[in-house]
Amino acid sequence: MEQHFDIIIVGGGPASLSAAIYAGRAELKTLVFERMALGGQVAGTWQIDNYPGFPEGIDGPELIRRMEAHARRFGTEFRNEEVTRIALDETGGGTGIRLRPDGIGKAASAEFLPACRNIVVATRESVYRSRTLILATGADPRKLHVPGEEELRGRGVSYCGTCDGPFFRKKHVVVVGGGDSACKEALFISRFAEHITIVLRSGEFRAEKIYQTEVQKHPGISVQFNTVVERINGKERVASVSVRDAKSGQTREIPCDGVFIFIGHEPNTGFLCNLFPNQCMGEIETDLNMMSSVPGIFVIGDVRKHSYRQIATAVGEGATAAIAAEHFIAEHAAGKNTQ
Repeated sequence: MEQHFDIIIVGGGPASLSAAIYAGRAELKTLVFERMALGGQVAGTWQIDNYPGFPEGIDGPELIRRMEAHARRFGTEFRNEEVTRIALDETGGGTGIRLRPDGIGKAASAEFLPACRNIVVATRESVYRSRTLILATGADPRKLHVPGEEELRGRGVSYCGTCDGPFFRKKHVVVVGGGDSACKEALFISRFAEHITIVLRSGEFRAEKIYQTEVQKHPGISVQFNTVVERINGKERVASVSVRDAKSGQTREIPCDGVFIFIGHEPNTGFLCNLFPNQCMGEIETDLNMMSSVPGIFVIGDVRKHSYRQIATAVGEGATAAIAAEHFIAEHAAGKNTQ
């Protein structure tokens, strides 16, 4: 039997849990889907120092545990299921009313009545319907897929300089990548680390010239072009990186205390191509209320285009989306009642 909700949230990170808290507090029937453990990337972060309200810091799993408890307090339901498809029931749940996307930031047309619960969310186990949908599926950092990377993640291997840079004061770190993110994060980490070695497999940066210039003139940063990381070494923590010269084939080790990997992100949007054909496999654009080009569907967190990929900003986006969804439901329910 299909189950009906006011808001379904896909994803279980901080953005999702923030939205769930606001939605539940508004007494909207709310369901959160997470295919694995709640928390996303935050669940694998052992120390968070930049989230407001925790001057001594807090570890990721504990922060997520508190957020989950907060959401459950207001009645949010959770399902450990993987969403495989999201579709729009153009019949409006049997009413003959059609759903028509009118563009980013525009209110849905009079033909769209979310009270008909015509957003269909399918998992391997069941099918659900909702008046509104919040997508918080996140984006996974692109990995090197070399030995030692997964084993030492959170113990010297990081994908976020803003999050973990302060833990490497007076240390030597390796930054992998040659784009804007790699250069900007290296410059940030240089506030703390004693020395940074940037390694990139190509012979030139892909970053904007302004970032290239800043990096190359920085006294605490050195750059090694045509260098391929083959292994990250260490037992309890990162101790060195094994690299290969892409031209000569010679291998060597770079001693270091940490490895920051910035070779891009992969948004978890592959299953949304039917909804967003022009943004398939990429980040999804929204308006300031977090609404996508499909009325009633909101997008938050790392999967949203122009997101800052910070816990604090993700939480803010979650709150915004939930409030906007509440208003969306109320406005269209009122519109239905006047017809």
